[in-house]
Amino acid sequence: MTEQPPPREGQRPEPIPPQAKDSPRGSDSPPPPDTPPPAPASPPPSGVRGPVQPAASEATRLLCVGVHHDRAFREAVIDELYVHEERFPAPSTGIDAGRVLSHAVRARNQDVAWAAGILGLWLLGLVVTGGLLILALFGSVGLVVARWIRGTGPLDSGVALARRVVAFWVRWMSRLYFVYLLVIVLLFTVFLGGTTFSGGTLFSGTLTVARLSAVLTLFVLGGIVACVALRRGQFDRVVSEELSPARFPHVSGDPAETGAGERLVRLRARLRAEQHQPLVMYEEDWPFRGFGTPFRTWSLAIELRPRGEAAPLPLDNGEILRRIVPLVEALRVPSPRRDPAVAGSVIDRLRELRLDECVFLPADGIEFRDAAPYTPEAYEAHRAAALEEGGEARRHFLRIRVGGWDEELVVTVFVRVHTQGGMLMAEFAPHVLQPVRRAYRLAERDARRHRALNGVGHVAWAVVHTPASFGHAVRTLGGWLRAELLRLLAGYGGAPAEGPSVAVRELGTDEDLSLFQEMDLARYLKTIQDRVAGGVRTALREAGWATDEFDQKIVHVANGGVYIDSAKDSAIGIGDDNTISHTTSGQGGRKK
Repeated sequence: MTEQPPPREGQRPEPIPPQAKDSPRGSDSPPPPDTPPPAPASPPPSGVRGPVQPAASEATRLLCVGVHHDRAFREAVIDELYVHEERFPAPSTGIDAGRVLSHAVRARNQDVAWAAGILGLWLLGLVVTGGLLILALFGSVGLVVARWIRGTGPLDSGVALARRVVAFWVRWMSRLYFVYLLVIVLLFTVFLGGTTFSGGTLFSGTLTVARLSAVLTLFVLGGIVACVALRRGQFDRVVSEELSPARFPHVSGDPAETGAGERLVRLRARLRAEQHQPLVMYEEDWPFRGFGTPFRTWSLAIELRPRGEAAPLPLDNGEILRRIVPLVEALRVPSPRRDPAVAGSVIDRLRELRLDECVFLPADGIEFRDAAPYTPEAYEAHRAAALEEGGEARRHFLRIRVGGWDEELVVTVFVRVHTQGGMLMAEFAPHVLQPVRRAYRLAERDARRHRALNGVGHVAWAVVHTPASFGHAVRTLGGWLRAELLRLLAGYGGAPAEGPSVAVRELGTDEDLSLFQEMDLARYLKTIQDRVAGGVRTALREAGWATDEFDQKIVHVANGGVYIDSAKDSAIGIGDDNTISHTTSGQGGRKK
């Protein structure tokens, strides 16, 4: 079969024979008549618990907390899903990216409103206080400098530790300077306000102007402190009430959903129609974007040899997958117990296992995002054609997913088999999504704790954080202005379609797993790997092919002897006793 890559932008596509199409433009090719599709994934048996809905998962809830708490994360979400509307979304594994986008836009609008008010008070104060408020800006400048000194790198060197120590000193000196200035202005206003002057008119008039400037400075600073306190109160209320575990599953009552504007409603509807499709539109450099970090992927090839003297039956890719599917689906059913009630109470996440087929298509070659072949008929044509063709750009996978820890630890295994030239190639590509950032969970706890403060505590917190309000307001308004200018002037709405640049779920992940999560990850992968290997072995045996070579190699893989994460920058060994391993990076997350 002659394969041809999809046409690139500015290149006229050449005619492609229907039987050789391997690009998004191959949606019209009929499935080969001699290739029956594998049996579809059967519904979960009676009594088997289904996975939680993505819009109500704990991972979605914490990501919604994150867009309110983390400005950088919020801007990245808006840039990818709201500004760049020509990009296909990355698969939203275990989450509803539409709901995260709704909260990102709502959080940005609220933050912009508060930033405009706070910045307006600062600018008004600079005018009406005779320049006295300029002294307070030194504290804000000091906080900006402290942020720059601290950086964002990890504490893995003495230089980074020294920078954080210096930044800590600069930050608190700036805050103490601001408090000192506030106290001086307050004392100057009180004591000077009660003094009677009998001196010259010029001296008396000068002191009167100074007292007026001090009073106005005090009022302006008081207004800024009040805005900072009210803004924090709004954040605490959203996180601890609207995004609480008890209220969050009720999507219809979410203010971020009901109060969306026309553009957000349109983009959110399109996003929700695309994010969980079995047809994955990918960017050429990162086809698995959205599924996490590659974890101990492996592939093996064996010679297809008859087991006996009788002629073996032909064995195609679809037949092998048909053997794998029921074995994997059986993992949903609890093992027999003496007490049936005990079996019904098992909450193992394997009971929520999802299994389906998916086809990867390159986004390059699709003229517009709306032209993606998402219809059931187009997908079935792609699936049937890609199953046996063994193409390069268009690839068919059996996809197995387990969402542990309320969709915070998501394991997705891609299985692909291909027979060619008397050889069988089996590919096993697990990907792992780490839990949502712990900082977002801590932000939720901090919001609940902050609401429990008394009035003095709220005022003290606002006073301490007022110096940073000027810089925060400038950054917030600058980010909003940049996004709006790009949206209005960059022409993304009419641009050719692109694959996803980032994935919302991957942007909000941590790099570490707890010990329990590592144990669950190992159990999920070993269990699924054994069932997949069992399906391939059964297909070979029942078709009359020898399995001794496959058994030998799969045991070696199961013992961790051979796994290849990537051929890029790898050292490849040839021989019987070689161990080949490679640590992948580039998509973030835990490396193995």
